[in-house]
Amino acid sequence: MENGKLNGKVAIVTGSSRGIGRAIAERLGQDGAKVVVTYVGNQDKAEEVVSAIKANGSDAVAIKVDMRQVADVRNLFQKTIAQFGQIDILVNNAAGKNIFQPTAELSEEEYNSMFDITRGVYFSLQEASHHMANGGRIVNMSSSATAMAYPTGGAYAGCKAAIEQFSVCLAKELGVKGIVVNMVSPGLTATDGLVLEQQEVEQMVAQTPLGRLRQPDDIASAVAMLVSDDAHWVTGQNLRATGGMV
Repeated sequence: MENGKLNGKVAIVTGSSRGIGRAIAERLGQDGAKVVVTYVGNQDKAEEVVSAIKANGSDAVAIKVDMRQVADVRNLFQKTIAQFGQIDILVNNAAGKNIFQPTAELSEEEYNSMFDITRGVYFSLQEASHHMANGGRIVNMSSSATAMAYPTGGAYAGCKAAIEQFSVCLAKELGVKGIVVNMVSPGLTATDGLVLEQQEVEQMVAQTPLGRLRQPDDIASAVAMLVSDDAHWVTGQNLRATGGMV
């Protein structure tokens, strides 16, 4: 790890009170960024992340944000500027419940619960377009499901595929400002949101060339690479952090 490579930068990481989001927030803090940690329902967990970042020598703040509410999304950017004066990095990690249901059975409520977050991602990108400093970094979290046709995964993969299209189009819009926009698509990762049976997990690990279940820190490393200065010439790309599983 190259400590200090993000010194002077301000990062927003949505959905960062636990799991992959927490690992990303803590990694960016370790690399020197001031970090805005967002949560929707668990302030205590978010404050734990803030404390961990501060313990490593950087600054952080927790802000409650419901990504389904556009007003909340806009308020997040205003509060970040009021707190830290700028926005250099945005990681759109927040996600709702990942629902896998046959197309014939998915309810309207279940469909909306996923696509409402996708709408929030779009408007966070709109806010970034208004407020992000030139030379900024945007990383949108997608999923390996967009490259694999999982039965029962149509709506879930669809909401992530929309985010991928937001990303590639925005990369072309913001290039003139030196802002790069990329995606990270994790594979199956060991978080508390993992709902597969152990046998299913073992089968997927067996198909992974690197031979183990991915950890949140693996994904955080991929994000850290894309928000670093080294990624200044990488934009509109989807980094499939899957351990080689395609």
